[in-house]
Amino acid sequence: MNNNPVYIYDALRTPRGKGRKADQDKPGGALSDVPPHELVAQLCTAFKQRNPNFVHSLESLSLGCVGQVGAQGGHIGLISKIHSGLPDQVAVQTINNYCVSGLTAANNAVDKASNGKGLLHLAGGVESLSQVPFLADKADYYNDPKLVQSLRWAPPIMGAELIATQNGFTKEDLDDITLLSHQRAAAAWEEGAFNDCVIAIKDVDGNTLLAHDETVRGTISLDQLAAMPPAFAKQGAIGFDDMMLKANPDLSSINHVHSFAHCPPMADGASLVLLGDALAGERSGLKAKAKVVAHTETAGDPVLQLGAGFTAMEQLLKETGMSVDDFDRIEFMEAFAAVPLKFFRDYQPDMDKVNVNGGHLAMGHPMGATGAILLTQLVHQLQSSGGERGLVVASAGGGIGSAMIIENVA
Repeated sequence: MNNNPVYIYDALRTPRGKGRKADQDKPGGALSDVPPHELVAQLCTAFKQRNPNFVHSLESLSLGCVGQVGAQGGHIGLISKIHSGLPDQVAVQTINNYCVSGLTAANNAVDKASNGKGLLHLAGGVESLSQVPFLADKADYYNDPKLVQSLRWAPPIMGAELIATQNGFTKEDLDDITLLSHQRAAAAWEEGAFNDCVIAIKDVDGNTLLAHDETVRGTISLDQLAAMPPAFAKQGAIGFDDMMLKANPDLSSINHVHSFAHCPPMADGASLVLLGDALAGERSGLKAKAKVVAHTETAGDPVLQLGAGFTAMEQLLKETGMSVDDFDRIEFMEAFAAVPLKFFRDYQPDMDKVNVNGGHLAMGHPMGATGAILLTQLVHQLQSSGGERGLVVASAGGGIGSAMIIENVA
């Protein structure tokens, strides 16, 4: 709980572009040539237009980013601050907490804002998987067999396959939840559900490059999903299955059921949230949209990997005395299809309150930005629905989790 209440004054994100560079066979994503710091800068410009006085009370920028090499190397938070024209005295951090980085940045900003100094904080994340592909930092333990075993590292999809095996999920189960994500996302865009929280990204001449999430396939069918075979048995066979079975001796084999469609598409995008205490809002003439009730960061089994989000959620529910039924909206990260399916099966939430506008299986996964995207969507969904409480839950490879509870105060 926060001793000094912290409020969310605004939250924005970019659309998500396909995280792919152009080649001879396929065009690149619409944002594939946009530098990641430019995505952040266009968000900052939108914040300035919506909240003209906020920069005078801005103390910090915290930016999550996973692939911190190449276009995102050096100190992407610092470069983004300078490129965005934020005041020189604004303190800055670049955070890598894998796929929960954007929510971790927001949680850290809440802690800063709770000190009662009356200052504002921008927090979120950015990722351009077109320009910095997954695992582009080439850490030694990605490919060194001895390190893989000693550090218990595996690609995150292996954790999803383990969850599916432990829970007896079939490929058909995963097809169903993937279809739902695409259908809801397509309907949400058609209905204008993202109008208040998504800004169009433009080129240097002011022409719109992308105004909507690029990976949504609203016309995809169950037959098409059924035709896509499981894709990760060979990857498991190079040693990851053995590692998972050693850690889970009750299992005789790993059931590989995820197809590529059950993985959130690689994407380019960014998101930022503006946080501060009540005094900060008064000084800048801001009206709060939501109050932060509780937040946490967790860690857990690095082999199972994607279970730490559940741990984070359970900690907050215990801390607040709430249950999943107490929330009007829940943004639960679709970190591969097995993870939200486990949430639905184990906790039996009202399906009409969870990921109501679709999720990452449809709209894509710009890794460092994902947590902030979920929080941004939650803030605006509470406002548009008139709901009172919201919960956001995120998971990352290696056994990392993060969660936050907010209340609508608009």
